[in-house]
Amino acid sequence: MKRFIQGEHRTQNTLFPETLDDYVTECNPVRVVEVFVEGLDLRVLGFEGVKPEATGRPAYHPSTLLKIYIYGYLNRIQSTRRLELETQRNVELMWLTSRLTPDFKTIARFRKDNGKAIRSVCRQFVELCRQLDLFSQAIVAIDGSKFKAVNNRDKNFTSAKMERRKQQLEDSINRYLTALDSADQEEPAVAETKTIKLKEKIAALRQRMAELKELDIKMQAAPDKQLSLTDPDARSMKTRGTGIVGYNVQTAVDTKHHLIVAHEVTNVGTDRDQLSSMAKQARTAMGAQEITAIADRGYYKGEEILACHEASITAIVPKSLTSNNKAKGLYDKSKFIYVADKDEYRCPAGQSLIKRYTSIEQGKTLYTPTGILVVGFVR
Repeated sequence: MKRFIQGEHRTQNTLFPETLDDYVTECNPVRVVEVFVEGLDLRVLGFEGVKPEATGRPAYHPSTLLKIYIYGYLNRIQSTRRLELETQRNVELMWLTSRLTPDFKTIARFRKDNGKAIRSVCRQFVELCRQLDLFSQAIVAIDGSKFKAVNNRDKNFTSAKMERRKQQLEDSINRYLTALDSADQEEPAVAETKTIKLKEKIAALRQRMAELKELDIKMQAAPDKQLSLTDPDARSMKTRGTGIVGYNVQTAVDTKHHLIVAHEVTNVGTDRDQLSSMAKQARTAMGAQEITAIADRGYYKGEEILACHEASITAIVPKSLTSNNKAKGLYDKSKFIYVADKDEYRCPAGQSLIKRYTSIEQGKTLYTPTGILVVGFVR
């Protein structure tokens, strides 16, 4: 292989072997992780196992497991089995953990037993960012993400699903009853065998129907009329696909450095009621008196925007498009301009729509205008 860059032979001995630290550059993010974790008081933050037991096998220090957890977060490694494998082959993790290789069960148990403490670490990181003046602009973007729970859709019940499954069982029972009547007209030997099998199936279906009725009682007792058997907190949510059973994770991100300043796990399928609470959490985390919160039209709700205004939070949210007039080729509501000093609207033809009378519908005050209403096609 002449005229190519040649590597060293794998069995080549060196007089002064390279240390592990030589493979990690000075600007490598793992050095930041090392300094950050070593500067934390894990006992105050609530981590278990900071003080070792006097007897028994020595355990891994929580700082080592926390470094592995943060490294996995930074590199999108969620599986504890993958993290175990990375500690054995990844030079960065070898440097970070001083060549320690905890098994996946130890990593999973650490994550399970120290959930609150890990959230405290997140708050400490946000506090560090504040001290470094990384939140000087005080502008956050808020959005939600749907995460699938460990709960099969067949183990989740809503009113519509419950009625649909009851109807399926009723149809199956009626079909077997019809087959049972038909079996009586056949030869005795054949009829007896079929009758036994059909009766067993009917009995199983009726038992399943009784179980559904018990689940229906529990579901109706739930505040949101929904029940999940495997993961009780998970809820059925709409997505762009077929929908999932999971959680809606709300996140507020600093727009300048793209740092997560606040997050919240909810089981509400829509974002419409989350704007003010997430904006307030972000303001508290950033230590600012006033902030600007940006969100998509899924967060548009008058009450939430008013709550942000009262809390000195500027909310920038596009208004929801609820009118079908544009799809029909007509002028939609956005084409009508409100004239504040006259308290009236101006239509696309320049005519005035003057307030005529007031009514209340579903707790909302509606103002009905009168005037020359121009209905035309959108150009």
